[in-house]
Amino acid sequence: MKCREGCGACCIAPSISSPIPGMPQGKPAGERCVQLSIDNLCLIFGRADRPAVCSAFEADIEVCGDSSEEAIRLIGWWEQVTAA
Repeated sequence: MKCREGCGACCIAPSISSPIPGMPQGKPAGERCVQLSIDNLCLIFGRADRPAVCSAFEADIEVCGDSSEEAIRLIGWWEQVTAA
């Protein structure tokens, strides 16, 4: 599966513990990444300072569902069930 352009769910729903430009402490789950454009595109895509977890993310139907709204819900659920 390819990412849906303009989805942005993976930049909103999960927590990211590594530093992000503009968010040196990472970001909590449910908070929009400061590097997510108004069009829900990553402003640091392909850059070396993009967090490794972001670069390694691969879209999958089990995580992304059939829509951006479903992806927010599913990623949020995965975040909750995998929280330590």
